[in-house]
Amino acid sequence: MATDDVSIDDKVKRTRDLLSSFYSQDASQTSVPANTTSRFATLDTINTTSFDADQYMNLLVHKSNLEGLLQRHVEMAAEIKNLDTDLQMLVYENYNKFISATDTIKRMKNNIVGMEVNMEQLLDKIMSVQSRSDGVNTLLFEKREHIEKLHRTRNLLRKVQFIYDLPTTLQKCIKSEAYSDAVRWYTGAMPIFKAYGDSSFQDCKKASEEVMSVIISKLEDKVSSDSESIQARAEAVMLLKQLDFPVENLKSKLLEKLEQFLEELDLSRDISIDSENPRESTNEGIESDSTPPRPEVPTREFVEAVHAYHVIFPDSELHLVKLMHDLTTRHFEVAKQQIQEQTSSAKLSNRLRFIWTDVLLIDEVLPEAGLQDFAFEAARVAVKQYVTSLFSHLLHEISETLLQIQKVGVGEEYPLRAALEASKNALIQGSTKVLSDIRHLLDEDLGLILKLRDMVISWVQEGFNTFFKQLNDQLLLLSGKNVPTDKVPSGLVLVIAQLSVFIERDGISRIIEEIGSSLLGGSYEYGGPAFVPAEIRHTFRSASEKFLQRYISMRTQRIYVLLRKRLTTPNWIKHKEPREVHMFVDLFLQELGVVGSEVKQILPQGLTRRHSRTESNGSTSSSRSTTLRDNRSNTNRARSQLLETHLAKLFKQKMEIFTKVEQTQESVVMTIVKLCVKSLQELVRLHTFNRSGFQQIQLDMQYLRITLKDSTEDEAAIEFLLDEVIVAAAERCVDPSPLEPAILDRLVQAKLAKTMDQEPVAS
Repeated sequence: MATDDVSIDDKVKRTRDLLSSFYSQDASQTSVPANTTSRFATLDTINTTSFDADQYMNLLVHKSNLEGLLQRHVEMAAEIKNLDTDLQMLVYENYNKFISATDTIKRMKNNIVGMEVNMEQLLDKIMSVQSRSDGVNTLLFEKREHIEKLHRTRNLLRKVQFIYDLPTTLQKCIKSEAYSDAVRWYTGAMPIFKAYGDSSFQDCKKASEEVMSVIISKLEDKVSSDSESIQARAEAVMLLKQLDFPVENLKSKLLEKLEQFLEELDLSRDISIDSENPRESTNEGIESDSTPPRPEVPTREFVEAVHAYHVIFPDSELHLVKLMHDLTTRHFEVAKQQIQEQTSSAKLSNRLRFIWTDVLLIDEVLPEAGLQDFAFEAARVAVKQYVTSLFSHLLHEISETLLQIQKVGVGEEYPLRAALEASKNALIQGSTKVLSDIRHLLDEDLGLILKLRDMVISWVQEGFNTFFKQLNDQLLLLSGKNVPTDKVPSGLVLVIAQLSVFIERDGISRIIEEIGSSLLGGSYEYGGPAFVPAEIRHTFRSASEKFLQRYISMRTQRIYVLLRKRLTTPNWIKHKEPREVHMFVDLFLQELGVVGSEVKQILPQGLTRRHSRTESNGSTSSSRSTTLRDNRSNTNRARSQLLETHLAKLFKQKMEIFTKVEQTQESVVMTIVKLCVKSLQELVRLHTFNRSGFQQIQLDMQYLRITLKDSTEDEAAIEFLLDEVIVAAAERCVDPSPLEPAILDRLVQAKLAKTMDQEPVAS
């Protein structure tokens, strides 16, 4: 391909040189410079007049061998043949052109024959017409001059008549309030008054000035009048300016009127803009917003007045820019007020569209204000406040739902379950509504929103992160973090604990899915810094355990007060023989019943795990009872044997009493029972008992052993702790002689029968 290009270029160059030589072109244009050395004597120089054949042959012989010379001979013979062919073709082509040119010249000669006679006739006619025209001009010259003079006189008389009629015309303008016409006519007559006002038209000038003074006064009154529109006042200022009237004081007055009009402008009313027919184009972003829609009438009137003011006073940009910023600020203050009043996303969208409409209109009449950037910053603050308010409202709704536990009617069967379900619904449905409102806002085809879209999505994710942290703090506050436990319903704390479990296990996942589908158009991508689900799950997992422990602590504290009152009220040294189970046992069981009722409403059932006693435990218990019965006569010996038995129990018994609390009914109830019985043991160790007091403790514990047997999952642990209470009472007893088994059984059975008789009555 490269070889073909070279051959074509060579052929073109040879043809050009051949044409040059054929048409005898100046030899100096194609000659090689004199200082060209022999090393440039190539084939291309053969076509020049300065070609030296001997030098070329010497150079060719010096550089080429025999084979090269033969090859060069063949090439040169071929080139000579090609040149002969090209020259022949060139001659043929030019021959045809010469024949065509000869024919054309012959035709021209035939066409020109007879043209000289016609041209002479035409010249004679033209000379005749010119002579007649000169004659007519000579005859009409004087009349034409006279007519032109009369026309000038007529125009002058009209002007004079206009000057004389000017005062009357100005009076008519005053009556019809056509002040613009009056100013136009008076300014038109000013050159004549300046030239002849002191001589010919002195009276007219004086009368016109008197009338114009009245007009100026009326224009000043019009500028200061509150009943006149701002456009009319601006027009009056323009007319005064045409009359060379000093308008600086009027400039201040008009600016005050604009400021007053802005203060009185009502921007708080609800507005509605048809989003189906948007009045702006956002295909190319913000810059493509052209031909802004006309806003509401008061705002449009204000913007037009500002435009007129800017035209009248071009040096007033700073004041007008401040006014436009104040107008936009007031717009967004109204938007923020609506946000505080929990406005809907539709109303907020209409408000932003209305604001953006004003911004585009103002940007056309006063681009120096740079109002788009100012509006973007204000919109960023307002929309972020709106997103924050949505989460604040959601947090408030959840708090109010939880506080309804304190207001539930007595007749409701499952208040805690209803409160838990209501709080779950408030969280999920409220979060869905938040995302729906944000989605509706982002779907608006509005340049102001399109620029903020990515920011809004980031704010929503940050909002959820902050919301869950605030929700955790709010739940801590509702659970009585800084108030006495008796001021907070224990059921509320239990509901809060289960709500935390729901958030950790299910709520976060559902909200993540909703974020992905509503805002991101798909699944939620993890790893963003705004919303960290794993961290929130860990927070609420820990919080649920703390709330459950607080519920157990509150219930245990309430029962502890009952136990302490029971043990501190009587004089145990003078206690009478026990005749029945003490009333505090009923109160204790009643409190446990309340706990059971609460946990059954909202906590799931767990796997039953019952600990069984080893034979060593059983033998220890039986030996303890036997020892107590066989050593009534010797108190010190009985105490010694009790101590030995207790020590043996510590080494032989292998039972886990206090285990981790689980989110189940059995685990919570069992933990409270263990803590209460353990507290009872510690309280017993603080008192000294006589034999009757010790027997009363024994009777109460035996009754509890029977009644708690079926209501707890760890029967062995409860029996162990009840035995510990009896042992502690025996250690503090002056005569630890237990009741006979028959008597003990008879008293317990009597209490059970009495309890069963009272249950139908209570029901």
